Amino acid sequence: MSPSLFVIQMLNGLQLGVLLFMLSAGLTLVFGIMNFVNLAHGSLYMMGAYFAAFAYGLSDSFLLAGAAALLGSAALGLLMERVVAARLYTRDHLDQVLATFGLILFFNELVRMVWGPSPVYMNMPEWLSGAINLGGIMYPAYRFVIILVGLLVALGCYLLISKTRVGMLIRAGSSNPTIVAALGVNIQLLNALVFALGAMLAGLAGLMSGPILSVQPGMGEPILIMAMIVIVIGGIGSVRGAFYSALIVGLIDTVGRAFLPMLLREFLDRSTAMAAGPALASMLISIFMALVLAFRPQGLFPVKNA
Repeated sequence: MSPSLFVIQMLNGLQLGVLLFMLSAGLTLVFGIMNFVNLAHGSLYMMGAYFAAFAYGLSDSFLLAGAAALLGSAALGLLMERVVAARLYTRDHLDQVLATFGLILFFNELVRMVWGPSPVYMNMPEWLSGAINLGGIMYPAYRFVIILVGLLVALGCYLLISKTRVGMLIRAGSSNPTIVAALGVNIQLLNALVFALGAMLAGLAGLMSGPILSVQPGMGEPILIMAMIVIVIGGIGSVRGAFYSALIVGLIDTVGRAFLPMLLREFLDRSTAMAAGPALASMLISIFMALVLAFRPQGLFPVKNA
């Protein structure tokens, strides 16, 4: 195994990790802070990708595609919060699961009706289609931009939650919404803004993944499962935990898929090794989550003073 291949796969793992963080950050805000189980969060990721692909097809502008993905996802999140979520905050989690599962079915059928059942492809912008030189290692420019965007999102989330008055209100509202409302804070508006922010982050993840993945109905469910694993490993309600655990999960998945087949070829024939490697990589993530739950059920990076 060459050193350059190892570095490239580590960067690929980092790229997958920041994509997972963009999705899981919004999910942990809604789930961990607002105590609302939103299974339709993956559908917001899917809709963001569709909004971006549609706008890019009309304008051939990646910037307009980004605006469509972010604004469309935020607007859709606000609509979901007002129509569905706001009625279920005080209800049992089972009611929230059933309602948001219904939204998954609704959005999957909606995109089939509007865009058809076949995948929609979003071309990579020409100015990001090349490669950059990282100390003698050529790495795709677009994937490197995904890493940079993910790191900027992580920094922005940290500053918002920890250093601003809005972040203080979000944290206080998650602990005791009754007292915060009694102090004159509009809790309903605050919840709507948090939901919209989570939806926008999901749409951003959909935008960034559009050029490297096919945009198709049902694309939100597999990555939603990964995002759920991320927030369980990191600690429910912890944005910091979502960031670190997303990187860990991304590296485990990518490195496992890249190198486990090579290792298994020493013991199995080529076709069996190529089939078993990715499956074992997925199993490693679940095994890692099980170990975390067994020895540290609050997560690796729980909310401080929770």
